Amino acid sequence: MAPRGSDATARADDGGPGGESQILRDLLASIAAGDRAAFTRLYDLTSSRIYGLAVRVVRDRHYAEEVVQEAYLQYWQRATDYEPARGSVITWMMTIAHRRAVDRVRTENMQAEKMSEYGVRSAEPEAAQNLPLEAVVRSAEVSAVRTCLGHLTDLQRGSLELSYFGGLTYPEVAARTDTPLPTTKSRMRDGLRRLRSCLDAQEGR
Repeated sequence: MAPRGSDATARADDGGPGGESQILRDLLASIAAGDRAAFTRLYDLTSSRIYGLAVRVVRDRHYAEEVVQEAYLQYWQRATDYEPARGSVITWMMTIAHRRAVDRVRTENMQAEKMSEYGVRSAEPEAAQNLPLEAVVRSAEVSAVRTCLGHLTDLQRGSLELSYFGGLTYPEVAARTDTPLPTTKSRMRDGLRRLRSCLDAQEGR
């Protein structure tokens, strides 16, 4: 979701009484009632600012776009939670976006740490090709991992190998496979679930 709107419209909280601050309050009230046109207008007025905040926190354009998508979904779902007495609409929006961005940074850092630990344990050339995925496999035997990887679709297996063995981010895997990012994420989640189920079954034989 790319940000829209000019610098003028992005300064959505600069107006005084009757200005754009009031416009945002009115739009949010309409959104709370399910008005999709009001939601589109809110996005046009504020997305540049929300995107700018996300970029500053996550320092990655693709992840920032995801944060913006998640934040606006939350604005739509939680419009009724806004309380004017606790601050302006744009402040409320930026607080939510900042939390989403911080959560994303923490998640990516945790994944990077896990991958780093995995790399240390699989330093030998042959092991680097065969050891299991850190997040799923734990102590499963190599033969079981090979068997279960063979149960995945070619696309699932290829995407997981690019991410966990090749060290690529989700956006990079999406670009390498010429696949939309949401599809890539869904494919990898499904692949991990199938791999986990297969390994559990192997251990229970």
